[in-house]
Amino acid sequence: MTALRTLLGHPVPRRLGEAVVTLLGVSVLTFVVLRVVPGDQITAQYGIAAGELSPDQIADLEAYYGIDQPLPVQFLSWLGGVLTGNLGVSANSGVSVAELTAQALPNTIELAVLSILVGLALGVPGGMLAASRPGRARDNATQAGSLLALSVPSFLLATAVATFLANRLGWYPNGEGYRTLLEDPWLNLQQMLLPALVLGISIASPVLQTTRTAILGVRAEDYVRTAQAKGVPARRLQVRHVLRNALIPVVTMTGLQFGFLLSGALVAEQIFAIPGIGRQVLLGLGQQEYALVQSTTLVIAVMFVLVNLLTDLVYRLVDPRVRVA
Repeated sequence: MTALRTLLGHPVPRRLGEAVVTLLGVSVLTFVVLRVVPGDQITAQYGIAAGELSPDQIADLEAYYGIDQPLPVQFLSWLGGVLTGNLGVSANSGVSVAELTAQALPNTIELAVLSILVGLALGVPGGMLAASRPGRARDNATQAGSLLALSVPSFLLATAVATFLANRLGWYPNGEGYRTLLEDPWLNLQQMLLPALVLGISIASPVLQTTRTAILGVRAEDYVRTAQAKGVPARRLQVRHVLRNALIPVVTMTGLQFGFLLSGALVAEQIFAIPGIGRQVLLGLGQQEYALVQSTTLVIAVMFVLVNLLTDLVYRLVDPRVRVA
């Protein structure tokens, strides 16, 4: 019993247990929400013509789509398939969900990584700039710009940027048909530039605020004042003592933002025609493809959990105080 309590008290098994509970909760919630929405796959497929189907035809279609069974049976059947690696089949395209996800997920991951890089490139220097003169004009202007970027909805910014570049400059690479990084690296980077910039601007604001607050907090620590009193050069003090410790909360913020991007990039993917996993969920919702939406949402949740676990690991590597604890 003592060994069991020790194992359960260890952070890794505990976090894995929490992850399993989270994924199960996401699965149940997604399943219930899809069934609460009016209509089903039959009405989505046939529209108003579904009203002309005979009872026998409806019964056959319900059996075909697997919605003729009680809800608990439907859920357990789907969950059992997922546990054995079968994510289901798209009723609209006839392609397995696993294959569709394998095609879409790399595009979303690429977009998320580029967006994070843009957000960090704008947010970290901006936070350092604001913290260099707290309460002064530089600080106020930087924070005002940050709040402005945060207040503009992503869909509005994306639409405005795409419309301006297409109509005024005649440049819109996303209208040429999507190409993966392996198919055409140069065109792919051009197609990813605009959505990554739009999402990166929205990410930069919380990164900037986190960086500014962290730097100001670290500067007030006793060890920083002691280093200053010992005559440590300003540049070395800023990089080794202040910035290094201030980036610890930025790591956490970056991990959270990356996780949200995996599920929240569907607006940018839809506007810029990026065949990512968010757009896959959106199309599945339009057709009420239960297996597609449920399995894809579960994959997004798994990625989110993995990113959080990786963030915790990086946090422990960066901050020695967490390792000691």
